[in-house]
Amino acid sequence: MRGFEFVQPKSLGEAVALLDTDDPTVRAHSGGTALMLMMKTGVFAPSLLVGLQAVEERHGQIEATMDGGLRIGAMASLTTVEHSADVARVAPVVVRAMKRLANTRVRNVARMGGNLAHGDPHMDLPPVLSALRGEVSTLGPKGSRRIAIENLFAGYYETVLQRGELIADVIIPSQAGWSSAYLKCTTKTSDDWPALGVAASLHLNGDRIVDARVMISAATDKLTRVAGAEAELRGGKADAATFARAAEVAAIGVETIDDARGSAIYKTELVRVYVRRALAEIMTGRSST
Repeated sequence: MRGFEFVQPKSLGEAVALLDTDDPTVRAHSGGTALMLMMKTGVFAPSLLVGLQAVEERHGQIEATMDGGLRIGAMASLTTVEHSADVARVAPVVVRAMKRLANTRVRNVARMGGNLAHGDPHMDLPPVLSALRGEVSTLGPKGSRRIAIENLFAGYYETVLQRGELIADVIIPSQAGWSSAYLKCTTKTSDDWPALGVAASLHLNGDRIVDARVMISAATDKLTRVAGAEAELRGGKADAATFARAAEVAAIGVETIDDARGSAIYKTELVRVYVRRALAEIMTGRSST
């Protein structure tokens, strides 16, 4: 690794000003778990890293919102999120997903904002947070904006974040009436990068599905919302037959990719199996509470 400068601004606004440059070797540093690997392997050689560790304290905090949802500061570590009583109460699927997200050492260091901004389609949190109808609040040279997490990713390791723009918070609305599940398939160890991630949420009225969210990751080049499967679920009965039809629609409609964790054909079959399992798990979870 070649030498580089490291600065720690005291506010998110100062960080934005430092990052508002067309120099591609200037990069934000939050937890650095992915960035350090890129630097060690020579994939990225920075001239300046803008450390976010000293920005306003609120950006590392988790708060319940007035509408029954959550605001998670972008600098909150994944461990903080994992052990938050507010997250466990509002969005328990996030806590469950954390148990197989990388390992304890990574979760202690990695930050919520960096996890999303990295744009890696294999990450576990983007599909989960998107299934919960989550958004990010950002701050950039042109001001602030809200972006639905499903719209944050533009392609493989690409996001729609503009020059100098940083994620400030993750916003999760009230989950009243909704139940969710996340499943992933790994081809090596249980905490390895997944070959497929499926997050699903159902809004139920008795045994009828009022609304649905189905998100696919890892098997695709970016986080993908499966609108066809959601349409198949809406208005239907929450049973095995409906779930099987939705899973078939998902398998047909999702464009999977070949990589080291499996062929596109193999991943298409995973989609068919795991969408059905995730939907069934939602109902199992509801019946056990």
